[in-house]
Amino acid sequence: MATIDGLDLGTFGIYTFDFEHQPAARMRESIQELEELGWRAFWVPELLGREALTHAGFLLSATQRMHVVNGIARAWARAAKWTYGAALLLADAYPDRHLLGLGFGGEPRPGTTPLAAMRAYLDEMDELETPNPAPASGVRRILAAYGPKMLELARDRAAGAQTYHVNVAHTAESRDLLGQDAFLAVEHAVLFETDPSVARAVAREHLHLYLSSPYNVAKFRRLGYTEEEISGGGSDRLVDDLVFWGDLDTIAGRLRGHVEAGADHVAVQVIGIEPGGTAMPHWRELAAALSPGQTS
Repeated sequence: MATIDGLDLGTFGIYTFDFEHQPAARMRESIQELEELGWRAFWVPELLGREALTHAGFLLSATQRMHVVNGIARAWARAAKWTYGAALLLADAYPDRHLLGLGFGGEPRPGTTPLAAMRAYLDEMDELETPNPAPASGVRRILAAYGPKMLELARDRAAGAQTYHVNVAHTAESRDLLGQDAFLAVEHAVLFETDPSVARAVAREHLHLYLSSPYNVAKFRRLGYTEEEISGGGSDRLVDDLVFWGDLDTIAGRLRGHVEAGADHVAVQVIGIEPGGTAMPHWRELAAALSPGQTS
């Protein structure tokens, strides 16, 4: 099930930070080509400066069929009323094409936990009264979730969950916890490099920030990795589980492992691209290998 209330994302989509470094004209050209290649879903993070809902609106305006997913809009970056108002407008302007992914990122809020903060944020969104017209298709939302309690919140208060930097075993566990009806999207990093030493060096550079973040370290512990595997840049096992590297067939086969484990949708992040560069050659190859417009 790669659909959310009729919104069909296909089984595979694209997740990228690359657009943070590109001018609008190049972004427009790239996403229009991706649409022609058959990609149905394009995921954008919010980290390096581009505001999540503005970014989504621009990409929606540049395409005719592409679904744009905030992966994620950082809840602490804006009040709930403004997130909700922006999502209402996007749902109205681009029916059945926008998916609001929410996470607890943004400026830290001392004295609260991510779970409590997200629950309060959703409460505020759900209690809002607004003069803005209600879109015919409504606002769809999912939550960034890793641990059992946040996954339960995603199941109960949203259409489902998005996970980030997890292994296939976590996908199977998440599906069991979410049940069969909730949507489960999994981001996974890939690297087109067949030399093990080179691939792992690039992967470790990509993972460095996450291996030093307390929330991510706690997540990796829950995934079953030891302190020794997490420290020192990450063990080969951890790196190979979190970044699928190799040739096209190897990468495509490993990505399908998430689908077999219960993911409805896999958002593929190609790494190893220099700032200002583009992963377009790899996105073209992946489109041919994964048939991203198909729904499992």
